[in-house]
Amino acid sequence: MRANTFIMLALAVVFGVAAVFVSNIWLGDRSSNAAAVKSNLQAEDMIVVAAVPLNFGDRLTPENTREIPWTASALPAGSFKTRTALLDAKLGERQVLTPIGANEPIIDWKITGPGQRATLSATLAEGMKALSIRVNDVLGVAGFVLPGDRVDILLSRTQGDNAYVDVLLQDVKVLAIDQTANEQKADATVVKTVTLEVATLDAQKLTLAGTVGTLSLALREVAGSISEATQRVTLNDLNNSRPAPVEAQGGPLEPVVDTEFLRPSFASVGVVRGMVEEVYEVPLAK
Repeated sequence: MRANTFIMLALAVVFGVAAVFVSNIWLGDRSSNAAAVKSNLQAEDMIVVAAVPLNFGDRLTPENTREIPWTASALPAGSFKTRTALLDAKLGERQVLTPIGANEPIIDWKITGPGQRATLSATLAEGMKALSIRVNDVLGVAGFVLPGDRVDILLSRTQGDNAYVDVLLQDVKVLAIDQTANEQKADATVVKTVTLEVATLDAQKLTLAGTVGTLSLALREVAGSISEATQRVTLNDLNNSRPAPVEAQGGPLEPVVDTEFLRPSFASVGVVRGMVEEVYEVPLAK
């Protein structure tokens, strides 16, 4: 019995020491991994940001840029770590293509390549074209359309005794108004031309539409990028206080009956004087 007890105690001690040894190794590995992750998260690098607000066409200089610390694991793609890499005089100066706020990182797609000029062609998306159309103070939304806004384009034209309006294009980006491409411009300005970013086929449609009718702009809400179901509006629609219903995805809508046209305009009132009755037409209140 004593021998068996001694053997059991010895085995318990061995297994206990082994368990402690394995636990220390496991905990050590976890601590090392956690420390490495924490070190990576806390590691800082440098990034070049705008020292002041920058607008379209501004040249990047040592005076309007600066370097600040930035978490190394969160550096934006296309950013610059040093002003030396950004402002290499041997390659040529860079200019701003889209407004950059103060302390905002300078990203390569927001600026021109070395030695390039800031032009509208540099801001166009792949496969897109820039096309200018002529507008007046009314058709141009009274000057409230600014670079960076998105608009719908309406075509108004007359054929014989019929006049109608179609929505020609939807959700079109405005690149410039007159000669201004500054998206941070806030004041409404009456302009004569608006430059739009369109595909080649849409550019053809706009060019042809400008010769057969009048083009108008309808300003879209900031987040309104979803295309809407549209319909042609004719002179007949002006005789109704509500436009004809647009077919929805679930099928045609029920026709809207405007009760304003069904309501009588006059009421007959009889007045008896002695033995004689006279009838008067009295207009009803709206």
